[in-house]
Amino acid sequence: MLKFISKTGLLAFVAGALLMAASGNASAKVEGDTIILGAAVSLTGKYSTNGKNTKDGYDLAVQRINEKGGVKVGGKSYKLKIVYYDDESTPARAAQLAERLINQDGVKFMLGPYSSGLTTAIVPVTEKYKIPMVEGNGAALSLFNKGYKYLFATLSTTEYYLKSAVELMAEQATKIGKKPSQLTIAMAFENDPFSRDVRSGVIEDAKKHGMKIVIDDKLPPELNDMAATLTKVKAIKPDLLVVSGHAKGATLAVRQTAEMKVRTPMMATTHCDSAKVAETMPAQAEGFLCASQWDSSLKYSDKLFGSAADYAKIFEKTYKYAPPYQAAESTAAVQVFVDAFQRCQCFDTEKLRDALAATDMQTFYGPIKFDKTGKNIAKPMILYQVQTGEYRVVAPSKWAETKVDFPLE
Repeated sequence: MLKFISKTGLLAFVAGALLMAASGNASAKVEGDTIILGAAVSLTGKYSTNGKNTKDGYDLAVQRINEKGGVKVGGKSYKLKIVYYDDESTPARAAQLAERLINQDGVKFMLGPYSSGLTTAIVPVTEKYKIPMVEGNGAALSLFNKGYKYLFATLSTTEYYLKSAVELMAEQATKIGKKPSQLTIAMAFENDPFSRDVRSGVIEDAKKHGMKIVIDDKLPPELNDMAATLTKVKAIKPDLLVVSGHAKGATLAVRQTAEMKVRTPMMATTHCDSAKVAETMPAQAEGFLCASQWDSSLKYSDKLFGSAADYAKIFEKTYKYAPPYQAAESTAAVQVFVDAFQRCQCFDTEKLRDALAATDMQTFYGPIKFDKTGKNIAKPMILYQVQTGEYRVVAPSKWAETKVDFPLE
């Protein structure tokens, strides 16, 4: 149905639009006593599992912050609210929705989507409009070498994800009298920005130790069959198998290595906690090493949630599942915004951007401090192993709960 506007109403509408345009980025999206954040998140499509983790992490932060009195700016307490859209796990849709959030919904503060690929699609939009974005799920190194000024990430970047597995392999091999340079590696990676950077990190550390890469395969686009790679693994018998394909890729790797009876001395993948491989396939997942940004056993804490273990209890009580790191780093992204608002004591996007750049804080998720590119340079990665159906931190040794089970054969 068409709606007609009177001449007076039309003039008022145009005047209001011109006023908004003239105010530019300094006019923050604050309605009454509510600060509006925006996010395009994968609620459907191939990233829907991790998209839900991301949204749950954001929502828990908002709930907790609002319960604890909100955000204090200028002597007033403000509540937080997030406007969401489903990006359908599609980069083009994510970019379109970022435009919609900024131009139609008037959002001036953005939270990131899930995945490096979707973050890569959105960040040119937020940069164009000079909108600060804090994200916890776009770890691709390529995001941070383009000179973006308004992008800030709570997580460690991708090149570190499976480096820890290569380091651990070298360490364990030395203990049993084998030289790292004698070791071989098989790799299978999804062809997306995140996994390509994970691959680069593995190659870099393999070269450092003189290890030979004997298989370097791309996972199929639909992530439904890696039998061709695993057939080669059975024939060549490498020392280390590494896989990166988000939650679906982790499930595929665990399921098919078990089905095909593939076992190497060490096997590692990304995203197995969000894929819930220990919970749903404990026998098949036994021994798998998993790169992780965070674990509830770590000795991090803050005033909002308490310890990492306290956060995990609150999250599980709220959502009925244990929080994967994707949820934790998303919660931390909201905390970073709150910290910046309260240090800035303003809603001016340029001043807020500068406050974000100066972030130096401790959270239940870990320390957060940004370098000039927007990367978090304060928090290390961890590596855990599925042992008797549980995720146990095994590296780095500073945070290890238990010894790594090695070799697996």
